[in-house]
Amino acid sequence: MRCRARSVPFHCNDGADVRSTGARFEDLALAHLQRSGLDLVARNFTCRHGEIDLIMRDGPVVVFVEVRYRRESGFGGAVDSVGPCKRKRLIAAASLFLQARPQFARSACRFDVLAIGGEAAHADIEWLRDAFQTH
Repeated sequence: MRCRARSVPFHCNDGADVRSTGARFEDLALAHLQRSGLDLVARNFTCRHGEIDLIMRDGPVVVFVEVRYRRESGFGGAVDSVGPCKRKRLIAAASLFLQARPQFARSACRFDVLAIGGEAAHADIEWLRDAFQTH
């Protein structure tokens, strides 16, 4: 399976860059996860395989979180947008994170997807714990 990252910049209707829009919704996701008792380990971990939006601790478990935002679900919801190629990149990036941080190497891990839909002021948040497996 061949995977490619999007190389063309995408702009929202209001002219805001996707990164600033993404950062706003990552802030919203982070606040939601922290209210639920998770602790932030790292944010926007970047490596040759891509980026992991949030890395959290849920007790002894290291949680790799992909934050997805969709204003409308006409082309599928935010959860549907984490396809096989994206999952493969997230797993590879998580592996590099664990190699770089030996204190977490023996921790249990999971991959969560935090799907945010609608407008920021009235966003619906769907949190899928253990959204996919590494095998």
